[in-house]
Amino acid sequence: MKNFGKYFATAAIAAVIGTSAIMASTAPASAAIACNRAGECWHVRGGDYRYRPEFGIRVHPDDWRWGRREHFRWREHEGRGYWRNGIWMTF
Repeated sequence: MKNFGKYFATAAIAAVIGTSAIMASTAPASAAIACNRAGECWHVRGGDYRYRPEFGIRVHPDDWRWGRREHFRWREHEGRGYWRNGIWMTF
């Protein structure tokens, strides 16, 4: 019976260490909201996007919301790029 208790304690410690390692290795999902001059907005994920100034894109934090008098629309797309005149421009 003593061996079972040692085995259980060792397994519990190993589980805690394994769970801690997994949690430490997973980075929180980073997201932001990008909008162009035409009012098209989309989520950008997985990195720090630096759009060229001539693209006319503003990047907002993920909790950003447009005001009551502003007019935007969501246009999601996979991959890296930006919306220009209703067309997804890939990097």
